[in-house]
Amino acid sequence: MIARATTTDRSHVAVAAVFVVHGAVNGSFATRIPWIRERLGLSAGALGLALLVPALGALLAMPATGALVHRYSGRTVTRVLIALFAASLALPALAPSFGWLCVALLAYGALAGMADIAMNTQGLAIEEHLGRPIMSGLHGAWSVGGIVGSAIGVLAAHADLDARIHLGTMAIILVVAGQLAARQLPAAPPVHDPPRLAWPSRPVLLIGVVGFCAVFAEGASADWCAVYLRDVMGTGAATAAAAYTGFALAMATGRLTGDRVIARFGAIHTVRTGAAVATAGALLVVVARTPLLGIPGFALIGLGIATVVPLAFAAGGRAVPHAGQGIAAVATVAYGAGLAAPGAIGAIADVASLPAAFVVVAMLTALFGLGAGALRSGTDSQRSSYGR
Repeated sequence: MIARATTTDRSHVAVAAVFVVHGAVNGSFATRIPWIRERLGLSAGALGLALLVPALGALLAMPATGALVHRYSGRTVTRVLIALFAASLALPALAPSFGWLCVALLAYGALAGMADIAMNTQGLAIEEHLGRPIMSGLHGAWSVGGIVGSAIGVLAAHADLDARIHLGTMAIILVVAGQLAARQLPAAPPVHDPPRLAWPSRPVLLIGVVGFCAVFAEGASADWCAVYLRDVMGTGAATAAAAYTGFALAMATGRLTGDRVIARFGAIHTVRTGAAVATAGALLVVVARTPLLGIPGFALIGLGIATVVPLAFAAGGRAVPHAGQGIAAVATVAYGAGLAAPGAIGAIADVASLPAAFVVVAMLTALFGLGAGALRSGTDSQRSSYGR
């Protein structure tokens, strides 16, 4: 029993390290987008179009990944996909034209989504063996990786380091780190009759809608918080940037501490409380006309939504016989909000105003609280004892 617990704990550390690597790839790329834009001479419209391509790649690739992680050993699939995703970090900076940039970003996004499904499936399997929640902490590890990757990227950009050298070097480092971590994952055997690609069941779709609402609030806040402070409150660039910092730190903190909260109060109560916190934050943003209220408002949104996506993934994985298939379905629905949110907020702001757009965010955060009971289909009625 002690040996099994030690092995499972080692696997927990390993999958957390894989999440860190995945986050570091994303954080590294984000910091060098301005360099790529300047090198290729892209307009704002062309850059915006190019940055939609990774999300499209992920949405196209994720549905098929659920079957892949069951057809072959989960550890093998995770090792291969995290290596390919880390290696793809070098591609965007090497693109010689807008067309090739889109091709590179399509591969980057598809591999990001596939690796995401694989590592979340591994995380859920380890959570089952441990008998306690770890998914929120794993997503917190992803946030930490993003912060580390972006910090290194900021230093590289400040030193005016060529992004081809920076991203190429980071790709090599993260490929090696990902392999060292993934080799410690449990060697789950393949399923002899793996699931076929199929339309998600109603319970899984409802769980996906809960995730969609949270991801929409995340995307809206991350992409628009600095603009909100500049346009609505008339702040300077540094103060506006602090809104994103507050949001990101609050969300990372909520994820890193979320497992203890979930273990104590249960998934459904945690999501409902998070919905109340996020809705209060969104409404505070709506009425705020000073950064002293606006920044805490965005931080409350981040804190409130922090555990929702990890819990939705876990519930989706438990709602069907093959966890990877459920996670892939929930991720596809939820991450669709990543495509919808920036444009939807901009459209509402054009027609009405940015505060009016965040009324919609408040409505969606309240909605995932009302829909929190959907998580029960993947918790209480399945194998988990903490989904109350």
